[in-house]
Amino acid sequence: MNENVVLCGSNYYEQKYYLNPDFDNLPDRVKDELKIMCVLFTEDIGGILTLEFEEDGTLEFKTICDEYDVLYDEIGCGLKIKQLQNEKRELLESLEMFYKVFVLGMEE
Repeated sequence: MNENVVLCGSNYYEQKYYLNPDFDNLPDRVKDELKIMCVLFTEDIGGILTLEFEEDGTLEFKTICDEYDVLYDEIGCGLKIKQLQNEKRELLESLEMFYKVFVLGMEE
């Protein structure tokens, strides 16, 4: 069973951002945009957000929260993800294409 590959993530509880070192070759502009997007998400919603590539190269937003976190906005979470998917569509599609071509070796 293959596991998803984490691109990046932000943790509200520890006030940390993570970018998978395997993606250090992404342009700085893209890395900066990912960092801003993830950190603002967790500042607004709470919890932990990760962007993960599935086996087929699809980029998914994954969120979790501490079970006792009464401030986590579960409804706002879904709305914010939809908003980001619309606003950042070009970036997210480009990242999927990058992953499919350069990591999975698929031809587009």
